Amino acid sequence: MSLKYKCLVMDHDDTVVNSTATVHFPSFVEFMDKYFPEKKFTLEEYFKYNFDPGVVKFFREICGMTEEDVIKEQDFWRDYVKGHVPKAFPGIKEILTEQKRQGGIIAVVSHSYSEYILRDYRENDLPNPDITYGWEVPIEIRKPKPWALEQIMKKYNLKPEDMIVIDDLKPGFDMAKAAGVPFAAAGWANDIPEIENFMRSNTENYFKTIDELYEFLFS
Repeated sequence: MSLKYKCLVMDHDDTVVNSTATVHFPSFVEFMDKYFPEKKFTLEEYFKYNFDPGVVKFFREICGMTEEDVIKEQDFWRDYVKGHVPKAFPGIKEILTEQKRQGGIIAVVSHSYSEYILRDYRENDLPNPDITYGWEVPIEIRKPKPWALEQIMKKYNLKPEDMIVIDDLKPGFDMAKAAGVPFAAAGWANDIPEIENFMRSNTENYFKTIDELYEFLFS
């Protein structure tokens, strides 16, 4: 039986690893307490703003950070991530292993740095991705821009329908839509109605559990 999709384009945070609640939000809280103590955000708000308008606009337009503050926050976050390895969601390993077993490609397009993505795969004993595009990609071509998907198609001689983007946030949805690539919404990291309602309304493929995604990809 041939693969439904030759290439899985995986987001990383809250799709493969449970990282926002356990790593990124605690880092953000520490940074804000240190530099913007008058501003407080809940984990739910943090999820919502990362979903839309996205992390950079969240920092600039909602948190009120200057460009220098954004750079400072990124450096703070990067140092924090060095010492904190998030756990992979149960069932993700089985999906990635089956994709590789059948000769498929695993790509990662994420807003984490590639060095930490590869570390997380290694520490969680996941099959190595074939290619990664992370936060180190220049902002003008970074997700939600379709550049990374175009590079993957070019490198592996793929058509848009040969791939599927699996992501929990709107930037991934926007990237897939811009490139004409199918999209699957990862709904297992949170229970925020605004995010779930958007994904269910705008994509045919919404998965609340990883088991549902496995069945969709391989049954």
